[in-house]
Amino acid sequence: MLSSMLKRLCLLIAVSSLPFAQAGGPPSKLVVGLLPGESAPTVMRLNEPLRAYLEKQLGMPVELVVGANYAATGEALRFGRIDIAYLGPVTYILQAKRAKLEPFARPSHDAVGPTFQAVIIVPADSRANSLADLKNRDIAFGDPASTSGTWVPRYMLAEAGLVSGRDYELRVLGAHDAVALAVAGHKVAAGGLSMPIFRRLLDEGKIKAGSVRVLAESPPIPEYMWTFRQGLEPAVKEKIRRAFINIDDPDALKVFRARSFIAAEDSDVDLVRHWIDVISRERPDALDIVR
Repeated sequence: MLSSMLKRLCLLIAVSSLPFAQAGGPPSKLVVGLLPGESAPTVMRLNEPLRAYLEKQLGMPVELVVGANYAATGEALRFGRIDIAYLGPVTYILQAKRAKLEPFARPSHDAVGPTFQAVIIVPADSRANSLADLKNRDIAFGDPASTSGTWVPRYMLAEAGLVSGRDYELRVLGAHDAVALAVAGHKVAAGGLSMPIFRRLLDEGKIKAGSVRVLAESPPIPEYMWTFRQGLEPAVKEKIRRAFINIDDPDALKVFRARSFIAAEDSDVDLVRHWIDVISRERPDALDIVR
């Protein structure tokens, strides 16, 4: 009970520390919320070209804000402290139950369209050859609300007959890069994370080539969605929507590995809703870690 109250207090502090977006009329600046999939400085650096592009297209200052955790970013959008946010399917699904949020754009990629994948990785010298071999081991995950860093890997393990708390110990590390480093350092038997982030960590040398290997890849996951807060002025929303759908700046698109942005709607993440239901049937308390 006490730990739950402390967790909620920390979340409220994180949300209250974010700037207020204007409640009515056109905002004097656009406040953009981002998830802390990696360290805040890394997320800010990678998204700077998008910030500059939006500032030019919209003719107003644009501020990037990285939440203390996934829930903090989602809550900030729900309470109107930020104007738009780039939310993973799970974060969006949970917040959309509490407020009228409006997804408007999502990245689309060459060959695979508006999808991406997660991976479960193990140390290169691991004896595991299948997910079933991870039984009774410690497995690392990212933020509790991360789609590719927690929920999809848990779904993959559930499909292999492994349920957290019964068949393996779930270790929450908060970010994709932390998971990869823990696996590379033999601190856990395996870890789940975003495949695009995993590949970039290898390309940038942040995890040593040959220190880890992919044990399993996920099915295609519906992409993240750019989402408006409730109450944003319609004319402002339309201007933002056009800026995303018409984007052709390669630097701004690079962080998303996207060839373009396409329109998004609530039903785009129905598959993820099904995966959440599968995990929740196995573990009725599964959603407790994100509340």
